[in-house]
Amino acid sequence: MSNKDGGEEVIPLDNIQFSNYADSRHWYMFNRCDANQDGRISFDELAAYVENNTRDCGFLPERVLQKIYKKADASGDEQLNFEEFEQFLQTKDFQYLFHSGVSTYLRHLVPHRKAAVERYSARSLTAAPDEPNLCDQYSCCPPPVFMFLISMLELALFLTDELTQKDSTLSATGVTARYLIYDPDRKQEVWRFLTYMFVHIGYMHIITNLIVQLLLGVPLEMVNRWWRVLLIYFLGGIAGCLAHAVIDGRVRLGGASGGVYAILAAHLAQVIINWNDLPYAYLQFIVFGLLIFVDLGTASYYRYYEGVVNEIGVTCHLGGALAGMLAGIYILRNVHVTTGEKVIWWVALVIYVLLMIAGIIAVILT
Repeated sequence: MSNKDGGEEVIPLDNIQFSNYADSRHWYMFNRCDANQDGRISFDELAAYVENNTRDCGFLPERVLQKIYKKADASGDEQLNFEEFEQFLQTKDFQYLFHSGVSTYLRHLVPHRKAAVERYSARSLTAAPDEPNLCDQYSCCPPPVFMFLISMLELALFLTDELTQKDSTLSATGVTARYLIYDPDRKQEVWRFLTYMFVHIGYMHIITNLIVQLLLGVPLEMVNRWWRVLLIYFLGGIAGCLAHAVIDGRVRLGGASGGVYAILAAHLAQVIINWNDLPYAYLQFIVFGLLIFVDLGTASYYRYYEGVVNEIGVTCHLGGALAGMLAGIYILRNVHVTTGEKVIWWVALVIYVLLMIAGIIAVILT
């Protein structure tokens, strides 16, 4: 904006009136970049802002920032006024250029499993300072198909047994169940440590498991993609069967509860590794923690203290939950990785591997 003498007029930021949230957010960013508060942003000021106030962009190479800055400087005076700054933030050129530069650079420095950091870095310069980040990762593209497909497969096998031999699902003696269920007398058939998850005892058993795993698994898959959820689901199922084989070794086992509990505990793991990026993380931690504790605690009390005989595989549930927690800490997305979280990763991985090895050895020796 020019004054009557032909020079460019600098408008004090305090006098600018903002009509919406986006405008005020841009002003907030501009004001923080403008270290000397002269109403203009130099390249050094922009570089200092990116380094000191943007979590994942502090190590961007100078050439990337220079390219962005040059594109923003429409007047060519090597100074950004608020109008240039605001207009450029709203252009597709800025979004594409910044995303391209950041993604290319991070792709060569950061392990592939941290792809979420790339997406956050690409938009973090335009994000509000207190904007939650993990929540932005929820997406239906690609669609969360794994939990739907695995649920359909479990239902198809259940109906196959029920339709070919009525009520066979109550005793797991159907045409598919007898080859899939975990049987302590057939431990050498190692596939049963996984395939028992596709056998369900009665309608209530399968309906409950399908509802819970869809309600818990689909949201987890929308953030972490199908292959991470697949790993946790099956690793939890295998761990649950190993725990059952060691503690309740003479009892057959069927049902996807080991995997379901792994998914439930994985939500707890996701809260732990993304504590600073989730709104109300403590509340989510309490809710998921109580769900696991109350259910396992109640079943264990009646089973081992009151001596009530029931068909609940408590040890399978416990093994699945523990595996889901430990594997989830390492496998699930961590948007912003800290040094302490890296330590937690390795501790969780080592504990999980040691417990699995111990379980396998115990099953072989019993």
